[in-house]
Amino acid sequence: MKTTDTPAAAPAADPAPVAKAPAPAAKEKSGEGQVLNVFSHGVLIIWAILVVLPLLWAVMASFKTDDSILSTPWALPDKLHFENWSRAWSQAHMSDYFFNTVVVVGCSLVGTLLLGSMAAYVLARFDFPGNRFVYFLFIGGMSFPIILALVPLFFVMNNMALLNTRHGLIMVYIAYSLPFTVFFLTSFFRTLPTSVAEAAMLDGASHTRTFFQVMLPMAKPGLISVGIFNFLGQWNQYMLPTVLNTEPKYRVLSQGLVELATSQGYKGDWSGLFAGLVMAMLPVLAAYIIFQRQVVAGLTAGAVK
Repeated sequence: MKTTDTPAAAPAADPAPVAKAPAPAAKEKSGEGQVLNVFSHGVLIIWAILVVLPLLWAVMASFKTDDSILSTPWALPDKLHFENWSRAWSQAHMSDYFFNTVVVVGCSLVGTLLLGSMAAYVLARFDFPGNRFVYFLFIGGMSFPIILALVPLFFVMNNMALLNTRHGLIMVYIAYSLPFTVFFLTSFFRTLPTSVAEAAMLDGASHTRTFFQVMLPMAKPGLISVGIFNFLGQWNQYMLPTVLNTEPKYRVLSQGLVELATSQGYKGDWSGLFAGLVMAMLPVLAAYIIFQRQVVAGLTAGAVK
């Protein structure tokens, strides 16, 4: 049997693509975007220099002598004078101030996050008469200047025998930080899915167990973010401990730095003062560097549901 092979027809050539000229509007938009990008990066670089340079100068001055700080303030230290740190830690009682600050801020931070998260969860998830009224009471607490409450707060704590005590200062710190904590976490709890809590309730979990084992772990980014803000505010607080905590053995770091600056008089122990300043500054920097990603995640978690 014969087979006849017919040659296959050649495929038609594709027409050559026609190049399109870029639109003038797109060029202008990309040019404006580049200019704005360069400008924003320049502003951020300038801002970083303004923030980082004083911190580096303070750290550098803490390792120099008093004469070199006054004569050559911008020069590097000839050697690292660690005796400045030991002198500030022991002779200036920075160790006692540091211990008091860690105890007061640590306990108040735990109490603030615990009470604030519980109140925020109830306000965000449950409808009851007076819900909005209680919520706006917390909002009003944010706008109330603390300086107006110092005199009545002093007499209230004096009547309750809470003046010059660590637990009294802890209670004041918690009350001072609760309005912002409740405001922040209420918005955060509203963004969490309700289906998870409903599933836990169907499985027989109580409201308390649902909150502590289901909802609170889901709110971890928000807790870290508001915890960092409260930590910064409570660690650097000066007005409240100055009025309510006049006992020298219970002073916190902010009071200790002022005491160190005023007690030196004409002696001018600038190296010890800078060493104490860096001691008070390092925990704040370390906390922000460690939890930097969690802070950004917590701030942007409520932007998109």
